Amino acid sequence: MTPDPDAGDDRVRRNSLRATVEDGGVALGVLDDLYSPEMVEIYGELGFDFVWHDLEHAGPSPRDADALAGLLRAAELTGTELLVRVPSPDPATIRKALDTGVRNLFVSHVESAEEVRAAVEAARFEYDGEPGKRGFANPRASRWGRTKDYVEVEDRETMVGVTVEEPTAVERIDEILDVPELGFIFVGPLDLAVATGHPGEIDHPEVEEAVETVVSAAREADVAIGGLGFGEEDVAEKIDEGYQILHTGSTTAAAAGALESWPERFGDR
Repeated sequence: MTPDPDAGDDRVRRNSLRATVEDGGVALGVLDDLYSPEMVEIYGELGFDFVWHDLEHAGPSPRDADALAGLLRAAELTGTELLVRVPSPDPATIRKALDTGVRNLFVSHVESAEEVRAAVEAARFEYDGEPGKRGFANPRASRWGRTKDYVEVEDRETMVGVTVEEPTAVERIDEILDVPELGFIFVGPLDLAVATGHPGEIDHPEVEEAVETVVSAAREADVAIGGLGFGEEDVAEKIDEGYQILHTGSTTAAAAGALESWPERFGDR
């Protein structure tokens, strides 16, 4: 029997993270800072909506198709989504990551609406009523050419966001939020603290003011807000403030929190 090229796993063809955001829901995820397919499977089985892989600070290159494919297969197996951060708004890097099969991607250190537009445009075949800048091939994202409606599926399901972590981006937040097809903004208080001269002080008034400026503008513009959760109470507060994409912890922090007391308590026995 000849396989039906339009048949396939709905978990692969449908972006559940984007659907949750567009439906007004809240998505909870974990930063896997070990970049492990096995951990992706575990988080999927636990019911998390996404697993975040930060390719700015560590992990494989965002152009490493083999490494990304392994992580994506684990996500597809358990019905969770990957949320992949790339280090810069480089269109070639964005296209490469998406061709591997990444559906949810966000870009670090943007400072202008022009950079944001270039990043979003690179992710689409058609953009803002004009041809987009995504190259056409038969990569893993198209199931190696077996998806007849590849263009429509990718443009419908791909979600691209940006991290707001530079004072310049805060100053230009209204222009950034006006960029068509911007899926979300991810507030970066840790890097904002560094950029404003207060490293490690996310509760500094200048940092808190910058965060509130971004969050208020995003709510006004009806653009989804993502961010870091610092414990259960903080996550609950951020949900009340309108955040829809929330990091709840990391692989290494979870391991440390669960195990760090054991050597001290029982090491001398």
